[in-house]
Amino acid sequence: MELTVGAVAYDPKVVTIWELIRDVTAGAPAHIDYVLYSTYEALVEALLAGAVDLAWNTNTAFVRTYLRTQGRCRGLVMRDTDRGYTSKLIAPVDSGIARLEDLRGKRVAFGSRDSGHAAILPAYYLRQAGLEAGRDYRAVPFDLDVGKHGDTGASEGAVLDAVRKGTADVGFVGDPFWLRALATGTVDERELEAVWTSPPYSHCTFTALSTLSEAAAQTFVETFVHMDPADPRVRRMMDLEGLRAWVPTELSGYGDLIAAMSGSGRDGLG
Repeated sequence: MELTVGAVAYDPKVVTIWELIRDVTAGAPAHIDYVLYSTYEALVEALLAGAVDLAWNTNTAFVRTYLRTQGRCRGLVMRDTDRGYTSKLIAPVDSGIARLEDLRGKRVAFGSRDSGHAAILPAYYLRQAGLEAGRDYRAVPFDLDVGKHGDTGASEGAVLDAVRKGTADVGFVGDPFWLRALATGTVDERELEAVWTSPPYSHCTFTALSTLSEAAAQTFVETFVHMDPADPRVRRMMDLEGLRAWVPTELSGYGDLIAAMSGSGRDGLG
């Protein structure tokens, strides 16, 4: 069975990742081919039009598909690192900020407006805490690489720079970006610290419409979850993609983002 997956070319490594997946699955129950798109909006439209069988979506793109189809889609497989994803609130060390309620009157930096982890969910959690942009705090947005849903990390880098330079009092980034920044020395722990962590949620997932047969969906899931990291090609792909194993998607992890995107009457882009 051959299945075509759509993905977004947010980085040159994406081609290598998908060439490896195509190679690894050549003899598998589901042989995977791929088509690359420039934005997740184009990818969502391609999935809805039937141009691809599945889409490798961010959480924003999955929820947008969910809302566009009135729930007639599902997530099949995700990375183990897509479970328990969180957003971090970053502040200068000794800022005195410890809770979202402490952000009243502050300048709050956000990543790209279509980033679930650096903009949409942080704004949602602030609303849940009773804080509205323009009334209770001043939003400082960094709309870089719009259409990539925060995949490039450029907007999160701008958020950290703004907090470091004092043009924003605090800022939101995804937990993986924050950990990489610490590990690479991009930020100095004597200057910046994470003062609040969001509830956990799910991030990327392979998305299929309800029109994909159960047999095809199950074959796809089995092909991915049974990939063997002992195979050097699989190991390289997993290292590039940032995972240790493919796992079945946990749909419960999208509840907050569905609420954020449907409750605001927006699809996450404006």
